[in-house]
Amino acid sequence: MMRSFASAVIEAPVEKVWEAVRDFDALPVWHPAIASSEIEDGRDAASVGCVRRLELGDGGEVRERLVALDDVARSYTYEFVTSPFPVRSYRSTIHVVPVTASGHSFVEWFADFDADADVEAEMDKTFAQGVYATGLKGLAAHVAG
Repeated sequence: MMRSFASAVIEAPVEKVWEAVRDFDALPVWHPAIASSEIEDGRDAASVGCVRRLELGDGGEVRERLVALDDVARSYTYEFVTSPFPVRSYRSTIHVVPVTASGHSFVEWFADFDADADVEAEMDKTFAQGVYATGLKGLAAHVAG
């Protein structure tokens, strides 16, 4: 099992950051690599079990199922239904907590997954840097604006 991870301190209150992150269908609003998102079957984006279809900037498609949403802990977890990535058992969590000393937010985004040994390092870099770190920079810019 591999774990890819990225984190950031975002200079905005936790409520504002969680509001942006919480909407499972709003990734294109703040993540620069996501062109569009659609919740399938007319389900609500806060409904555990709903599936979002993401179109990536390069034209690829990822379908992800929301498996947990916790407003108290300010986190949600999702898993791949289908993806172009050569991984198995992909499950990812994004979590927002307050930095009490400054009034800012600490956001961590990580995934656990299986991959063949010859692509593990590439997938770790793709997720940690290309997805999570890029997304956290976009999130910071979104809540600052």
